[in-house]
Amino acid sequence: MKEIDGKNSRVLLITGSSKGIGRHLVEHYVANGDLVVGCSRGPSSFKHAHYHHFEVDVTNEDAVKRMFAEISSKYGRLDVLVNNAGVASMNHMLLTPVSVARNILETNFLGTFLFCREASKLMKHRKFGRIVNLTSVAVPLKVEGESVYAASKAAIINFTQIIARELSSFGITVNAVGPTPIHTALIKGVPDDKIQKLIRRQAIQRPGDMKDISNVVDFFIQPESDFITGQVIFLGGV
Repeated sequence: MKEIDGKNSRVLLITGSSKGIGRHLVEHYVANGDLVVGCSRGPSSFKHAHYHHFEVDVTNEDAVKRMFAEISSKYGRLDVLVNNAGVASMNHMLLTPVSVARNILETNFLGTFLFCREASKLMKHRKFGRIVNLTSVAVPLKVEGESVYAASKAAIINFTQIIARELSSFGITVNAVGPTPIHTALIKGVPDDKIQKLIRRQAIQRPGDMKDISNVVDFFIQPESDFITGQVIFLGGV
């Protein structure tokens, strides 16, 4: 393993890392002493000696493969993948254009599939890996106006649970976390009264916080969690 300040460090890849949850996770793990790779469609304003950023569309298979080749060449391994990249759109099903539905499904689900597949190729050689996918409470709450978004996140849950079995023999665990509403760009267009209505359906009635997510990710990716796979944790008591 490469060392930072005399300690062995993990290599993490976080998608959708230029803002919101992804940006928080990048800062959290860099501060923890990890080597972090991030990606998004555009540049990132976060600069650090232990952070490397790729401008990559998560649905572009050729570009993603090139990125993983660079990760393999630079670090020789990948320990953790966090699939955070995602898009949303609030639309009644009758008013949803095919182009919007396709973008949501390709970014949220196909992007997750592609990164899990390529990451697993690196992880299986060392018989160790941790994958954490982001789903959403929109799935169990069946939120009106988010039919396509919720469907894409439901697909991630099923995908997570199946590949957890497929990858277990390689020492790779695959789990998912479903955040409640958190004040990020993803929900900035959602009316506040709708957000409050969702929060009232939670057992713990407050908005989610970035540390709520990093706390669950911390748990899933620690070495001691090697007996935990195929699990989904929804925040807020949903």
